[in-house]
Amino acid sequence: MDRMASVTSFVRVVESGGFTAAARRLDLSTTTVSNHVQALEDSLGVRLLNRTTRSVGLTEIGREYYERCSQILQELAEADEITSALQVTPRGRLRLRCHQALERSIAPIATRFAGDYPDVSLDFQTDAMVGPIDPAREGFDLSIMPASPPDSTLVRRTLARWNYVLCCAPAYLEAHSAPRSPADLADHNCLLYAHSIYRNDFHFVDPAGNATSTRVSGNLVTASITVMRAAAAAGLGLCLCPPFVVSDLLASGVLVPLLPDYRTQELEIVALYPHRRQLSTKVRLLLDMLVERFADGQRWLDAMPGW
Repeated sequence: MDRMASVTSFVRVVESGGFTAAARRLDLSTTTVSNHVQALEDSLGVRLLNRTTRSVGLTEIGREYYERCSQILQELAEADEITSALQVTPRGRLRLRCHQALERSIAPIATRFAGDYPDVSLDFQTDAMVGPIDPAREGFDLSIMPASPPDSTLVRRTLARWNYVLCCAPAYLEAHSAPRSPADLADHNCLLYAHSIYRNDFHFVDPAGNATSTRVSGNLVTASITVMRAAAAAGLGLCLCPPFVVSDLLASGVLVPLLPDYRTQELEIVALYPHRRQLSTKVRLLLDMLVERFADGQRWLDAMPGW
């Protein structure tokens, strides 16, 4: 029996909540992971896991064994990371995940990083993820999100702060009067982003600091940032979206900001990674680039238009 492989499989099954998820994380077959755990139980002469067709749970002995093994594996990982941190040239695989709304902002940094550190294999993934995620369980070294999830198990680095911007194309204003207050939005065609926290109600804070909201509607609901940008630029309606999604269109005049005296709640762009005392060199270098990029861009987020 490969003791390290068996212990690792056992810990990952517990962390992932099942054999199939652990197998994906370890890049092994489910049968192999199951065999590793069974071999470990056989060698110890105890049952570590209670298995049913729907779930996997720790026995009392298994819980104590998991706590010790998890700590050992974490210390081994940290030892590897300390060694990696001493490397002059970073190398290995780095998995970066970001929300699709941030793709245009992150892409230049990912490109620069890949050019500066050719020995690092950068796996850059984007999606429209909603809600908190666990980078470690998902297999990512670093995740960039446009809002801070309420998950205390993750290290959270704030990269920038931002507010939604309400905008439209000048062509839309040629056919419709410009809104003077949030209440006027009820009479306009509003382009709705499916994953926005403001899906059907646009919330604002007025100049006096009072909260106000308006029920809105429109003939387009989309989960695609590309479609949202194109529809707004075509003059189909009003768009309430993150400034970094339309910064180039605002800077060029393709879109114009509306209701400048009203603001939405402040949100954060955050970098998320697992709790570790020592980041690997490659992750630390990429994080440093991101911090620099967003620190420079914060002035544009604070003073629209254009980042």
